[in-house]
Amino acid sequence: MAHYAFIDENNIVVKVITGVDENDTTNLPSEFSSWEEFYSDQEGLTCKRTSYNTINNTHLLDGTPFRGNYASKSGLYDTVNDVFLPEKIYDSWVVDETIWDYVAPVNKPAVNPEQYKWNEQAYQDDTANPKTEGWVLKPEHR
Repeated sequence: MAHYAFIDENNIVVKVITGVDENDTTNLPSEFSSWEEFYSDQEGLTCKRTSYNTINNTHLLDGTPFRGNYASKSGLYDTVNDVFLPEKIYDSWVVDETIWDYVAPVNKPAVNPEQYKWNEQAYQDDTANPKTEGWVLKPEHR
């Protein structure tokens, strides 16, 4: 069993399916060289295999991470780096290429970090250069 992501013309993941194991080519029609190619043809979309066990560029079962992350609907396929990224939630967050995920442009406070949440508006309103705002105390910790 393998998982495959279908990607639209904007490199957005529109669907993820469970399909035939990529090494099982016994039923692969001869005109196709891979299951990715076969599924692409069937759906009319780009298809890329994805690893259910890869999150933040780490394989959960101590295997080799594959394509950064398990693809998620509305996530992004980065064609340059051949990795899947989760859906970007905040405009200001940037990709950390060690974990292939978005991270805040300002470090979370080191003391009691669980008490803070990201506030995009606070970050955008910050006029300092470089910006230092963004993490705010959750209401229950004020």
